[in-house]
Amino acid sequence: MSLPPSLTQHMVRRPHRIALLQHIAEQGSITRAAKSAGLSYKATWDAIDELNNLAQQPLVERSVGGRGGGGAKLSAEGERVLRLYQRLQALQTQLLETSEESDDLALLSRLMLRTSARNQLHGQVSGVCSQGRNDRITLQLAGGLSIEAQITHDSTLRLGLEIGTDVFALIKAGWLELLTTDQSETIGHNCLTGKVEEILDAEDGPSEVRIVLPSHQILCAVVEADRLHALQLKAGGAVKVQFAPSNILLGTPL
Repeated sequence: MSLPPSLTQHMVRRPHRIALLQHIAEQGSITRAAKSAGLSYKATWDAIDELNNLAQQPLVERSVGGRGGGGAKLSAEGERVLRLYQRLQALQTQLLETSEESDDLALLSRLMLRTSARNQLHGQVSGVCSQGRNDRITLQLAGGLSIEAQITHDSTLRLGLEIGTDVFALIKAGWLELLTTDQSETIGHNCLTGKVEEILDAEDGPSEVRIVLPSHQILCAVVEADRLHALQLKAGGAVKVQFAPSNILLGTPL
């Protein structure tokens, strides 16, 4: 089985994050892997979320309550990706034989996509519906989930979107609105149901809520203190996440 294009390009574009898989395999915990990689605990989990969201199956499996902040290990898919990454490292070493080739690779790296959006989901276009100057793009995500994005018709043409096109859906954490399971979602909005994995309280400012979707993908939402108190969220509890189609940014692999 081949890797999705999104993850394959990520391996070339951001190899330091893929290298985390090696640290996790060796250390057996997120805390020790973060220390080994020279990253903070939060930065390490952000990287794992991104990798899991771009893969067709989770690459890292977490067990709560183990030594060193909870155990972690690679899934079978994670082990396969790590082997491929190690092969790519060997090929890169062979490629960078001259300074000219090294400069060319640096140029390609600058041309690759980077984004500040916390939530990056990989999917495929399953529908394109024209709505005047805008188009409604239906995206099929992992685990049978689907969402809709609204972009201009010009953007649809520029990105070359059609049925089956691989896309990235980018959603900023502040664009997600959390609801209790008995609250009604806004008509026309996307609404996904998941479980609260963790609430990261901030000393000054909004808190961050990590939500696990049924597809094992992670969404991160930024929630103000008063709203968080009203929702009475707890780790392990169910929660709805809604967001407007117009608040989804779409990108395609280069």
